[in-house]
Amino acid sequence: MTNDLFENPDWRLLRYFSIIAEEGSMRRAAERLFMTQPPLSRHMKRLEEMLGVRLFTRHSKGLTLTSQGQAVLLIARPVLQAQDAAGKKLRTLGQRAAKAGAPLTVGLSTAFEQGVFAGFVRHMQAQWHGPLQFVRHSSPQLARAVAQGKLSAALVALPLDAPALRVSPLPYAEPLLAALPEAWTQDNKKHGHKRMGLKSMNGRALFWFRREANPAFFDHMRGLFAHVGFIPEYIEEPEEYDVLLARIAQGEGMGLLPRSFSAIGRQGVVFQPLEEENLLQMHLGLLLPAQDTDRDVGITSRQSAASQLQELLTAAAQHLGAKAMP
Repeated sequence: MTNDLFENPDWRLLRYFSIIAEEGSMRRAAERLFMTQPPLSRHMKRLEEMLGVRLFTRHSKGLTLTSQGQAVLLIARPVLQAQDAAGKKLRTLGQRAAKAGAPLTVGLSTAFEQGVFAGFVRHMQAQWHGPLQFVRHSSPQLARAVAQGKLSAALVALPLDAPALRVSPLPYAEPLLAALPEAWTQDNKKHGHKRMGLKSMNGRALFWFRREANPAFFDHMRGLFAHVGFIPEYIEEPEEYDVLLARIAQGEGMGLLPRSFSAIGRQGVVFQPLEEENLLQMHLGLLLPAQDTDRDVGITSRQSAASQLQELLTAAAQHLGAKAMP
């Protein structure tokens, strides 16, 4: 069975599992979690289906872990403990910011569909007790805002030119899909092709951005295109994604978009997986201001706060791509 848990992690499932293991009873765990047994049982069934293992043995006195359940608990428990510790630090930092009246402002890249950030935003809102703001812009715009001190941090598409900032890759990436006019996909449907090679689109029009907009990403992708032998006819990409999809639907050209955009759906546009999906991926990274190297009285505390912020945002990034639970 395909394991979706780690592709779109929702750590609440593992937290529920850990509490049930501690209590040895679905009833006591449900009481501790302030919920009823039926939804808790459904969550555990969902977790077992995702992992493809049986976690508990049920008997008259309650529940005991299977050998596979014990292995899962050994993996999950350190992660949950680290989340608890990060949450505590996050609340402390948020309380300090609230007292100072300084908002934490975080930029979110428009290179990914906004639903990708839903779990991250929910986690930050639940844990951060100070003023908190989120803004959406392109990755280069976010980098400039962080460098100018207008943003505290930003989640951006990598690679990105940001020499004056600290760039940390995050454990989240999406394969690029070909967004095609529906009329272009008739041959694929006829032959039952589930994936297509980019070379099959050679000579076709590809909506793409100007190099000056993001030189690092532009050069990275053009290098990959050359590697796989993809030679399209480039046309300028609209800034707004709804305009881009409308023009694709009209048959003017194709686009390459992260998989999350396929959830939007657009009549006349088909999102086609690529044979090169392991190579053609968009990665997410964290941007923070460069650490101050001046030797003054406040430097130690400022560096400590900056390190804490990086640690806490990275922990919250574990929720990227997580969907809301029923």
